[in-house]
Amino acid sequence: MTNFELEKMVNTSDEWIRTRTGISERRVVHKGQTTADMSTNIAKELLQRSNTDPEEVEVIIVATVTPDMPTPATASLVQDRIGAKKAWGFDLSGACTGFIYALDTASRLIESGKYNKVMVIGLDTMSSVLDYTDRDTCVLFGDGGGGVMLERAANEEHGVLDSILRSDGSGGDYLKIPGGGSLHPASHDTVNKKLHYITQDGRVVFKFAVKGMADVSAQILEKNGIASSAVDLYIPHQANKRIIDGAAKRCGFNEDQVFINIDRYGNTTAGTIPICMDEAVEFGRLQDGNLLLIAAFGAGFTWGSMLIRWGK
Repeated sequence: MTNFELEKMVNTSDEWIRTRTGISERRVVHKGQTTADMSTNIAKELLQRSNTDPEEVEVIIVATVTPDMPTPATASLVQDRIGAKKAWGFDLSGACTGFIYALDTASRLIESGKYNKVMVIGLDTMSSVLDYTDRDTCVLFGDGGGGVMLERAANEEHGVLDSILRSDGSGGDYLKIPGGGSLHPASHDTVNKKLHYITQDGRVVFKFAVKGMADVSAQILEKNGIASSAVDLYIPHQANKRIIDGAAKRCGFNEDQVFINIDRYGNTTAGTIPICMDEAVEFGRLQDGNLLLIAAFGAGFTWGSMLIRWGK
């Protein structure tokens, strides 16, 4: 869905969207496609790429705020569809930081010594919760996701090196989907009031996002005594080009160190970082032994960063 298509749906323009967000287009699922469908496709490709038998998968974690339904979990649907008969799993709701939360959780499960293969998927079908008459939100988001198969590293220097995870519930009112839970159960009234769509106070969220993502990105480098020049690739959450630029500047990264694809996908919430990781590998910008820094900020408020030595 291009900006020009959105011009026909809501009072906006390609120039207005690009100059304020850096987004030119985003992807939208076909009618009838769901988060579980996307998750299953991602899971099957992960099995193929990692040469893993489905019955070797022990845990499935799906980071999403747009599950097919409140219960059963999307992870359970994926587990059944791919034939991972020995796996258990759950959905994790961390909004845009969800993938980092899930990756850290998966890493701890493997470090415990009890598990060897944990599948982590981050994705969202944001079109299912967007009001396409609200230009403050509908221009920002897209559908999509990606994932990783996390295993014990053969090289002890590879893997998740450190993480900083944060949350602040006092920011919950500024970016939320009010309806559908126990506070506002689905009813004619909640539908008429459009409570099942995402709403946000853009100015407040922008202010907190710039500082939050920049802070944890800089803090994790300082904590580990790593200079910005030593980072091979910085993958920030793809919410807004100006937020990305602000965080990169704070850490002292040059343009070549930062991976950006928001122009093509918009904000896919929990999907942005794994999509970037997949493309970074495909484009040769992320290779074995590289030092990777990922960071995100999302509704909740939630935010976090993680240092990874990429490899097997």
